[in-house]
Amino acid sequence: MITARYVQTMARYNAWQNGQVIAAADTLDEAARRADRGAFFGSIMGTLNHVLWADEMWMHRFAGWPKPKAGISESPALHDDWAVLKAARAKADRGMLDWAGHVTDAALSADLAWYSGAIGRDMVRPMALCVAHVFNHQTHHRGQVHAMLTAAGAQPGDTDLALMPEEA
Repeated sequence: MITARYVQTMARYNAWQNGQVIAAADTLDEAARRADRGAFFGSIMGTLNHVLWADEMWMHRFAGWPKPKAGISESPALHDDWAVLKAARAKADRGMLDWAGHVTDAALSADLAWYSGAIGRDMVRPMALCVAHVFNHQTHHRGQVHAMLTAAGAQPGDTDLALMPEEA
């Protein structure tokens, strides 16, 4: 389904895109970042918090990271301070890049078992499917953030995977 090389590329894309949306959100004031813009997780900050929460939850399952203290319903309020959210996002991106650099095709071909608090039951799915889901989830919600940033007057930049700089 996917390869270790794909995971490495998508981890680079994730970090590049997170850097761009964070930089664009930095051009807005606190009220603009927190304004409810009608997105599923409300605001720019709420949505970025949710993406970080989900990344940390999945990395808990993939690589043994600490489990986020909050559940999915509390994820938009994971970090109330913008500077703390930015630092946590940068740390998660570095960690995901490191993990991606060590993931193997063999690991991707195995199954992943976990308990899903969101649906209240044990789950078993192919690891490759779960990893692909993580990157799809990030892209989905960053697309929402990109639209909110643009509507707020910020310029989040290119999102095309084919335009990702080699050094990203």
